[in-house]
Parts: sequence; C-alpha cells; structure tokens
Amino acid sequence: MSSQLTNSRRRFLRNTVGTIAAFTIVPRHVLGRGFLAPSDTLTKGVIGVGSMGRGHFEYAGTRTVAVCDVDTRHIKLALDALGGGKGIKTFRDYRELINLPEVDIVHIATPPHWHGIMAADAARAGKDIWCEKPMTRTIGEGKRVVEAVKQHGRIFRLNTWFRFEDNFYGMNTTVKPIKKLVDSGLLGWPLKVTVSKHTGFDWKFYWVGKTDLPVDPVPQELDYEMWLGPAPFKPYSAHRTHTTFRGYWDYDGGGLGDMGQHYIDPIQYFLGKDDDSPIRVEVDAPQQHDDAVGTWRRITYTYADGCQIVLDGDGSLEGAAYIEGPKGKLYKGFNCTIPDIERKLAAFPDPAPVTTNFVDAVKNRKKFALNEENGHRSCTIVNIGKVALQLGRTLHFDPVQQVFINDEGANRLLNPPMRGAWSI
Repeated sequence: MSSQLTNSRRRFLRNTVGTIAAFTIVPRHVLGRGFLAPSDTLTKGVIGVGSMGRGHFEYAGTRTVAVCDVDTRHIKLALDALGGGKGIKTFRDYRELINLPEVDIVHIATPPHWHGIMAADAARAGKDIWCEKPMTRTIGEGKRVVEAVKQHGRIFRLNTWFRFEDNFYGMNTTVKPIKKLVDSGLLGWPLKVTVSKHTGFDWKFYWVGKTDLPVDPVPQELDYEMWLGPAPFKPYSAHRTHTTFRGYWDYDGGGLGDMGQHYIDPIQYFLGKDDDSPIRVEVDAPQQHDDAVGTWRRITYTYADGCQIVLDGDGSLEGAAYIEGPKGKLYKGFNCTIPDIERKLAAFPDPAPVTTNFVDAVKNRKKFALNEENGHRSCTIVNIGKVALQLGRTLHFDPVQQVFINDEGANRLLNPPMRGAWSI
C-alpha cells in the first residue's frame, strides 16, 4: 500500500469504525460504551515491534492479536516472542491494523514522529490507545491527539508510570510521599525542582546525532519510505533509524526527548500543574545542529507563580536539593531538612486516588491516571525545551493558547509541515 493517504482512505479512517463481524472476542467499542464483552480479555494490536514494542506483549487482561512494523526482521522476532505467531495478523502499514474490528487497544511503540498521527487515527478508528513516551514530537500534534481522543470518546494511556507507581529514580520512593509533602505546604511555596545526576536522574547524552552520516544502502527488510512517513526525506543512514533515531530532531529530541517525560511528568503532578505549562524557558547549551541533536548544560522552566524546574545537564549543580522551598529542602533518597518529616506527613491526607489499571479504565470507561490531557501538558514541557534548544534563545509561552509569545520562529515549530500527504 502507498505510504500516502488517499482522500477516500482518510475519510474512511475518520468516519467509520469498520465492518462488524463475528469474532471470538468481541471488541467493546462494537458493543457500546460500558458494555462488557463475553471475554475478560482485551485484544490489542502493537505498532512498532522493536525491543520496546516486544516488551509489552504480556500485560494482564490483554491478548495481542496483531502486530505491525516496517522492518520484517522485527515482525519475525515478534512472532517468535508470541509463540510462533499462530493466529497473529501482521502488517507493514499501521492503517490496516487500526482498522481491524477485533482490536480493542492500539499500542504505539514507534519513534515519536509517528505518535501523533497514529494516536489520532486510532482514536478516529474507535480504538483505545496505549502510547509510549514522549507523547508527541510537537506541541501541535499533542493538541490534535487531545481533540481526537475527546471527540471519539476513547481511553488513552501514556506509558510513563512514575507518577503513580515504582521507585522514582534516585528518590528511593514512589512519587506518593513527594506529592504528599508538597501538598502539605511544609516546604513552602514557590518550589524549585532540580533534575540532575546528583538528584538521581541521568540525561543519557549518548543519544546525540552525527553530522557526518554516510549514505548507506537501504536494507531489503526495511521500508524506509514508510519509516520516515511524515518526517522530511533524508538519505538513509543506519544511524538514523531504530535505537539511534533519538539523536535527530526530525524524529525525537536526544536525551531530553528520551527521558524528559519520565522525569518531568511526576513533577507536573506533585506541583499540581496538570492543566498548566511554564511561561518561560531558558537554555544554556552549545549551538545545536539543524539535523543532529547535541547536548546542553542547563534548561530552566519558570511558571507564572514562580515555581521552577531546572534540568542540570552538565552536573554543575552538585549541591542542589531535588526540591527547594522557602521552608525546607528535599534531597535524593527522600532526605528532608525538616525534622521528623515522616511523622509530620502522617497527619496529612494521602493524594486523591486515580485509575492506574489500564484494563479497568478501558472496561469501565474511566479516564486513566496519565492520559491525553495531563500527558500532553508534561510533553509540552519537553517540547518547548526542544524548541528553545533548536533556536538557542529564551522563549516565553502562553499556557492557555499554547503558543510562544512574540516569536514567529518558535511558533513555526509548533506545527512544522509534514511530508507529502501525511497530516493529523
């Protein structure tokens, strides 16, 4: 199939869920919102079955019935991981997978330049969505995903889980007690959060691009045209694709793109800013190449109320606390300058409960804890940082309109043009 959507194909994807047929497991979107299908198991299709995609075949309450990848080697590895692939449908074009009536959930594990298009198309096709981070490559794509998920009544999960479970890197605790500490007011306000190797967060600066890429022959097993999709055409080089794609602006954003939402999303949550964005971003970094992502020394975000998030790239903030407020500081390992902090926190209420089981969210049509709305907000922090790095200057941002203030150059990067007939 051509990698470019025809008008009729686009209309079909946007306006129909697909023909309903008889299947062993009936999709819930066919039966109607809130109706439980005969089986307890949700079916899913995985788009992008490299190492990340293959790592998510097994999830309690789900069963993989279809996989899609532009690399036939990945397809073979996926089928092997699924016990030989009996009964598993395979595709090289995601549009075929998302229109399967027997698929309840679409799991998107591709490079980020595909996330927005695929998530929006999946929502229009009546699918619930599990998407890897970063949610989208641009702010404009994130806004379109939010709109599509809302319009079509879908359930969306962004796959970074630290706001609600698992130890939060160097803090040696889940985010729950950090949220409780911030909500208690014991640290005061406003707060400054420093994300650094000294507070337990590695920026993975090995995800940098190369400026002297050779032109390699395209491997027979790879559909490079489809791999690029909406991204600008660049001659094939092995370093552009698969795991090292993160080093190129066309597809991701280096260490910030890779780890930024993992680190920043919980900060948005415990600062209580899930419906807000910083108003200013400042960068201290070498001049960035227009193609290859480089490193940076410091990125500082400031909110309207004075709260700050400081990303320490060069490790120069050696003595900084993870959270610093006018009344106290919290360091790596949940070490706090406030005496007897655990006893004092016990007197305060726990954070409000949220839905953290995706299967339950889909079955009961409940919004997942990390969804298209708050996920878009935390991804926006990553993306305004990327724009500031690319342009090499301080930027001012309007959190309501979600545009840069008095900066046409920055605003052009909100919705960069997509190649050919691709659109979102």
